[in-house]
Amino acid sequence: MDAVLNVSKLQKKFGNQEVLQKISFSLESGKCIALIGPNGAGKTTTLRILTGLMRQTSGEFHYKYANADFRSSIGYLPQHPVFYSWMTGKEYLVYCAQLTNIDKKKAIKKADSLLKKVGIFEAKNKRIGTYSGGMKQRLGIAQAIIHQPKLLILDEPVSALDPIGRREVLTLMEKLKQEMTILFSTHILSDADEISDELLLLHKGVIVESGSMNQLRRKYQTTAIELTFDNNLEKYKERLEQLTTVKDISIKRDIIHISVLNIDDARKEILNTAMKNNWSLTSFVINRASLEDMFMKVVQS
Repeated sequence: MDAVLNVSKLQKKFGNQEVLQKISFSLESGKCIALIGPNGAGKTTTLRILTGLMRQTSGEFHYKYANADFRSSIGYLPQHPVFYSWMTGKEYLVYCAQLTNIDKKKAIKKADSLLKKVGIFEAKNKRIGTYSGGMKQRLGIAQAIIHQPKLLILDEPVSALDPIGRREVLTLMEKLKQEMTILFSTHILSDADEISDELLLLHKGVIVESGSMNQLRRKYQTTAIELTFDNNLEKYKERLEQLTTVKDISIKRDIIHISVLNIDDARKEILNTAMKNNWSLTSFVINRASLEDMFMKVVQS
């Protein structure tokens, strides 16, 4: 695995309160990783340590591409970014570029290029104070990547946005993850489910689950199947109850819900039975565990 970041036994205490309990994880290059968890789980603390804005109590982390100052290899957008409202979007990006030692001529070119990339080029000469919430977040992402970092870190990038702004930023993140590794925190599980390749589930300062979305779905997949037919459901229900792989069965809203002992065995047995008896089966669905299902199982265990 090509890891862009390795974190080992990272701990943070505020007085006697242990906010992070020696967490360890790595981020694979070219992935979009969601750091999820309820409010107060330690997400922002983790990101602030990884960006150098806060010192850990113990533990360490290493960036693969970092030189003497690891901050040159990362881009960061905090949860509540602050802008100079009197500046235009282009002026702000040129200013940020120069802070990273990019000369002014090159900074102007990069500002125009990034304003196009994030979709606010038409507003480049408008004052930031007139921007919508979604526009400000996109401008914030532009400043975070103006020095072409290897890792982009975003803290709750869409939590304060309206539905339109949220969609704009998620679409931008979907595009950017083709170019760089992204680590973003969120407590909005549907957002993590939509765009992330992997997730880290943080609960009370502990990484309680991690892995790719597919791995975690397989692990927490519910052992249930839903069937629909063209006609008499009771007739099919009676026959299905006799199958060896069926544990429990019920009919709700014209759908037969089957709890099974083993998904693979049950799928074979049900489909073979349907084919042999020429049943008018119109749909066969294996329940797909949502991120919310996984989250609730982990935090309540």
